[in-house]
Parts: sequence; C-alpha cells; structure tokens
Amino acid sequence: MLKHTPSIVAAALVFVLAAAARAQMPRDQSAPENVRQSQQYEQALRANSAFRAKRMQQECGPITDPQLHQQCAASFGAGEPPPRTTKHH
Repeated sequence: MLKHTPSIVAAALVFVLAAAARAQMPRDQSAPENVRQSQQYEQALRANSAFRAKRMQQECGPITDPQLHQQCAASFGAGEPPPRTTKHH
C-alpha cells in the first residue's frame, strides 16, 4: 500500500486542482456573451479615460522593467485619440 501512496496523493491533488479551476470558470457563458463583454470592456477603455487609467495602473503599475511597462501602456492605446464615431441620420 505504501508503494502506491505517492500515486494516490498525486491523483487526489490533480482532482482538487481541476475542481478549483472549474470553480473559477464562469458558468453558462456562451461565446457570443464573451464577445459582447469583451466589446463592452474595449468600449469602456476607449470612452472613459478614468477607467482606462485605472486599468493601466492595475495591469501595468507592478511592471518594473521600463520597456515592458511601455509595451503594457501601449497595449491600452495610451496616447491614441479615441476612435471617431459617425452618426447615422
């Protein structure tokens, strides 16, 4: 029995980690819903400079390497003008 204990422990650990990963995944989120939420997030980043600054601070702030920090900030479109919208009449 002791000979199989490491295998049993490893199998139990894999089962626990898989259950934890499943618990963190959103339930019932369809692909179209995921796309819609991503589009809303992107729109909020473009339209709301305070939201964009907060997200940049959260995601880029901890990065200490200057080049990586710059790349992170650039990924938010920092310094780019917001996209022009056309109104249909």
